Amino acid sequence: MNTSLASPPSLPRRWLHRLYEYFALWFGLGLLGTISLTWTLFAVPLYHVLPKPWADPLGRWAATLCTRLYIGALALIGACRFDLTELDALRGQGPLIIAPNHPCLLDALMVISRLPNMACIIKADIFDNVFLGAGARLAGYIRNDAQLSMIRQAVAELRNGSHLLLFPEGTRTTRWPINACKGTTALIASRARVPIQTVFIETDSGYLGKGWPLFRRPPMPITYRIRLGRRFDPPVKAGPFTGELERYFIDELRDAPRFLQPDAPQAAESGAARPT
Repeated sequence: MNTSLASPPSLPRRWLHRLYEYFALWFGLGLLGTISLTWTLFAVPLYHVLPKPWADPLGRWAATLCTRLYIGALALIGACRFDLTELDALRGQGPLIIAPNHPCLLDALMVISRLPNMACIIKADIFDNVFLGAGARLAGYIRNDAQLSMIRQAVAELRNGSHLLLFPEGTRTTRWPINACKGTTALIASRARVPIQTVFIETDSGYLGKGWPLFRRPPMPITYRIRLGRRFDPPVKAGPFTGELERYFIDELRDAPRFLQPDAPQAAESGAARPT
């Protein structure tokens, strides 16, 4: 009887893989911090001397370059597998609201790495972050702490031809497959008269999802796949459209073969090595 197919990895191999996962975790965090701080040294003076028409394109180009470098490094060391190429079809298109689901902290980085003309609505505390604040200001990103100002700035960016990254959930997913959607996406699209391009982010790991500690080791490699969904016309009424958008995300993500449920073993148990 052949038992080779069922035999588990040897103990030394499991320990080596676990050591590799710790190395990859700390390498990734250290690299992101180094890239962010290095760019901050340039972004601070540039923010104060460059006029906005020059600062925004430079800041967004740098954000794309830095995130692409970071994601490329994670792929190079085998920590993650990324399939983001469908986003390239949006590059060079007119103003759009890019509306993905939000399973983890890496979502914005993945989208920005492929789309350089991107305005983002981000949490206000990022602007005060020593690693990310200067770069966010230079790129002309939008704080989310003042609702009317946020909407006004977002509409202005879209009318100027930018893409706008906006997560309809408003925060990382806690209710599988997606949280209740907020009305902000529909309101901005309606006022700017631009379409909403839905984007689906699928992953087989709970890494950096809501409640995942920053230094908790995940099983590696982690797979991330981004695919484009339906493009919705600017809505007439925000309320009914928001419900339609939420139902569409639920229908598309619920049966996605590569999308992990939060209570799946890979999300709950970080100590099990994956087969290689």
